[in-house]
Amino acid sequence: MRRITYRKAAAVAMAAALSAALLVGCGSTAASTDSAAASTVADESTAEDADEGDADEVAAKNCADLIDAIYVQERSADTDAQCEAAKAAWDALTDTQKELVEGENADPDYFGRDTGDAGKDDPRNADDIGENELLVVSFGTSFNGSRAADIKGIEDALQAAYPDWSVRRAFTAQIIINHVQARDGEKIDNMDQALDRAVANGVKNLVVQPTHLMHGAEYDEMCEAVEQYKDKFDSVAIAEPLLGEVGSDATAINADKEAVAAAITAEAVKTAGYDDAAAAAADGTAFVFMGHGTSHTAKVSYSQMQTTMQTLGYDNVFIGTVEGEPEDTACDAVIEKVKEAGYTKVILRPLMVVAGDHANNDMAGAEDDSWLSQFNAADCFESVDTQIAGLGEIADIQQLYVDHTKAAIDSLNG
Repeated sequence: MRRITYRKAAAVAMAAALSAALLVGCGSTAASTDSAAASTVADESTAEDADEGDADEVAAKNCADLIDAIYVQERSADTDAQCEAAKAAWDALTDTQKELVEGENADPDYFGRDTGDAGKDDPRNADDIGENELLVVSFGTSFNGSRAADIKGIEDALQAAYPDWSVRRAFTAQIIINHVQARDGEKIDNMDQALDRAVANGVKNLVVQPTHLMHGAEYDEMCEAVEQYKDKFDSVAIAEPLLGEVGSDATAINADKEAVAAAITAEAVKTAGYDDAAAAAADGTAFVFMGHGTSHTAKVSYSQMQTTMQTLGYDNVFIGTVEGEPEDTACDAVIEKVKEAGYTKVILRPLMVVAGDHANNDMAGAEDDSWLSQFNAADCFESVDTQIAGLGEIADIQQLYVDHTKAAIDSLNG
């Protein structure tokens, strides 16, 4: 880049000198020659600019293609090499070229966004497991800070509670596994890798604790994977997800949902600086928890969480979802609910175990379609703030997972 710029400057200087000499010695003829020389220099400069631009685009496109190649949900024999190739291509780009990276899923944030220190996390993929393994299964997140605070936070709590069991990790999202591996060099097991590791290590008793919120699609897929391996262990138990059993309709709530509702509301209220939810309500403040949403039958869990909030007296707490399923949890529907209830201040917080892409972008992002932007655009609230934190870092939420794991362990003993 610097060498090309220098050549352009030299060419222009030479042309200027030549024009001046011709003008002094040849009169009107010099003007014609000067015009021709300037035109030639301009053409050469344009060609060099085009060549340089083409080179930047080619390099950026190559990197984008390599990123798209690992933005897949299936692991293959080539995945490790593909992750290395994508990172090497990115590191070879100039800052200008990095800004041009754009593909089907690729963009400059894939490698360029700072999401925290990956060194604070622990992939928990060591061997020497022993006879008892507690496999903690998460969807996963590529946000390093959240992975350490939320997923590792839950895993650490489980390991402290059950020191006779070896806690190991599996993610169900290969896309996220590949992202973390390519960007940070951290290798996290997928379900098959984790279960193969357990078998190879001679694990006899396997307890699987999902960090999933509910009995949704991810939970079902996890159970199917475990089913394929159940005959390879002496005993296997799968613990409940965070919200416990789904229930039949929106009015069916349980102790798990009540405990989660109390824990997340208390944390949001404390973070906002209020003594309790009632004090926040008196100040005109509503809390909106944004979940993911799903077309799975388990989507009724979100409606049940809203019922739970009302049952506990948290009239200023509202449940929404990114996907808008159930329909009354869509952003515009929640805005109307908060407005009709008369609250003038809004605090948005994720109803998700991790504070990853959805929390940072869909909830708190600068784009027009983020929840923060939509609530502000409604132009009926004095203030709209966000709390970007996952559920996994809340101590009372961690304790719920500990309790669910205990029930699963106890089931192995009859």
